[in-house]
Amino acid sequence: MTAIETTEHPAPAPDRAPRGPGRAGPGMPPAAPGLASALVWGAGQLLNRQAGKAAFFFTFFAGMLVWEIATGNYYVGMEFTARLNGGFFVRGLWGLITLGTQPREMTMTGLTEGDNSIVLMANGLIAFLTLALLAVIWIWSIRDAAGYRAELNAGRRPETSRAYFKRLWESAFAYIALSPGLVLLVFMSVLPVLFGILVAFTNYNRDNLPPKNLVSWVGTDNFATLFAVPSWTETFAGILVWTVVWAVIATVTTYAAGMLLAVMLASRRVKFPRVWRSVFLLPWAVPAIVSALVFRSMFNGQFGPVSQWLVDIGLTDERVYWFTDPTSPNLARGVALLVNLWLGFPFFMALVGGVLANIPDSYYEAARIDGAGAFQQFRYITVPIVQRTVTPLIILSFVHNFNNFGVIYFLTEGGPDNVDYRFAGSTDLLVTWLFKLTLDNRLYNIGAVMSLVIFVIVGAISVLNLNRTKAIREL
Repeated sequence: MTAIETTEHPAPAPDRAPRGPGRAGPGMPPAAPGLASALVWGAGQLLNRQAGKAAFFFTFFAGMLVWEIATGNYYVGMEFTARLNGGFFVRGLWGLITLGTQPREMTMTGLTEGDNSIVLMANGLIAFLTLALLAVIWIWSIRDAAGYRAELNAGRRPETSRAYFKRLWESAFAYIALSPGLVLLVFMSVLPVLFGILVAFTNYNRDNLPPKNLVSWVGTDNFATLFAVPSWTETFAGILVWTVVWAVIATVTTYAAGMLLAVMLASRRVKFPRVWRSVFLLPWAVPAIVSALVFRSMFNGQFGPVSQWLVDIGLTDERVYWFTDPTSPNLARGVALLVNLWLGFPFFMALVGGVLANIPDSYYEAARIDGAGAFQQFRYITVPIVQRTVTPLIILSFVHNFNNFGVIYFLTEGGPDNVDYRFAGSTDLLVTWLFKLTLDNRLYNIGAVMSLVIFVIVGAISVLNLNRTKAIREL
């Protein structure tokens, strides 16, 4: 009986155990190599007899540890504190959480050593994002070790590390090629966005500026200030309404004018259409800042030629102060819309002109045979085709006009002054108000709140309209 049992369940001798990759520890539960890789990156791959993969994952783990130790003060026997002894990651996360604990003081020899809250926040974000990227590799290591062991237990043939990386290169080449761009995106785009979001929850303003003062977390107090304090709420509501009105009118007028000129230039009755297109594209070719400054000089209430011409022809008894008359803010708003029309219509003219050139003549011939007039052809053929093509760009134009800093700031500087507003004028948009809050008045916390509000509003409008657009749904 013992011989039979021995025959049915032979125990392989240690010196005869298979040496192929992945055969170490047959029947090992998948959690074992997964846990090993969770503790030491690549250890699970080493248990699975994949030395190449183990070295790959361990390189990242070792690099992280070396970087932390090399940038810190880890001495045996020294009392450890994150502020004084921590390396890049430990001190970075400590600074992000606390924003510093040691303020700088003025002495006879100058400012003492201390913490700069904003620098700590920036370094903490860099450390956090770096750890987030490394966490992706850590999770990859755990899942790979556990998954490969589970497949071996299910009967899969062992795979060498070289074969694995070759298969990975062939199957995921696009992701590998895009990964450097992703890393740059994280640190060049995501990092500033997160920094702005965090500032909105601090007391970082002109009364509390580093490095002399420490910045602290204040929760949602800044949002309460903007939406609960009457003076701030009135300013925000008034500027928001004008910003929406400005964005809608500016987009509609530029699109309508551009489409009208494109249709007219597409007519066979117009001679030399290329010459006319070149002439009408000139406002678009000139930098918008230059045009805004020229118009600002032309509409100058004291020296501008427009005001003088109106007086000369008898339309006005005295000069018109377009941008500085607080009793007539709509004058400045009207001029700003006209200047924006001058700068914006060439874009839609060129865009619509390209669409019209691709509409088959057979559509119009069939319409004429059915008795459709010019207006009906325009309404039922031209407009639907053009609208379907350019609607996403109209939405993008709305977003651009919503944040059209250049025209407003360089033309009117937000004026005329409005006594009911805080740090803003009657033509200020949300984005120009944000500029004044931050650079002119150093209210960085309120400015950060404003940037979040602008992002939410513009993002919601854009997503809602783009999802309703056929051109987007068909992509």
